[in-house]
Amino acid sequence: MADVEDIARRLCNIIVSPDIVTGLINGGLSVPLDYGYLIYGIFDTDTRYARETQRIRMITAIKNDILNYENIVNAVKVILKEFNRYLTEAEQDKIYRSVMASIAGRISTNFIASTIAKHVIERTSFTFVVFKGKGNPITALSTLLLFGGMAERSIRTSDRLKAEAPEVYQLLSPRDYDLLYFLFADAVQPFVDAIHAGYSEGKPVFNQIMKKVNEKITTRTTAGAYE
Repeated sequence: MADVEDIARRLCNIIVSPDIVTGLINGGLSVPLDYGYLIYGIFDTDTRYARETQRIRMITAIKNDILNYENIVNAVKVILKEFNRYLTEAEQDKIYRSVMASIAGRISTNFIASTIAKHVIERTSFTFVVFKGKGNPITALSTLLLFGGMAERSIRTSDRLKAEAPEVYQLLSPRDYDLLYFLFADAVQPFVDAIHAGYSEGKPVFNQIMKKVNEKITTRTTAGAYE
């Protein structure tokens, strides 16, 4: 059963202050974590064939230039648009009007998606320039994605999304965006959780979440207090 209060709190945090995704992405893109996935993949022989099939799909996607800013933005937008689809125009307007004019633009799909993509690119650029020296950080990212623990992480995060939120996976996989999901999963998790709650438990549960979000946004923007 969905934790309505927790999902609403995390949604509110991102809607009111999208820049918090920086911390979420910095924590998620971790070289030691990728090493952990690499080691896990070496010893996991039961799913090796399935992962090799996924790796072939990854090679094709990389050759088709999936690792770029526009695709990351588009992948995030797919999720946010599905989230907004659960809201009527009146509900969206009610929530958006609850936010002060100074931050109203931040809750648009375009703003949140571009903010997340920007921080992903900045983080990967920093990480891979440090580890690869001079050169194109996206090229370095592609190399490590193919041969390092990052490939394991990409595949396993995609598999986990398919198991935990199949409705979101089905939206991303036709364009291979599920292979990018690990780059920004933590930043969009509240939206994915809300979508899955609406999909699996019905619109009334989603409405409960959004009612809580509206209450929290109103409290924060009125009192100027952050949790």
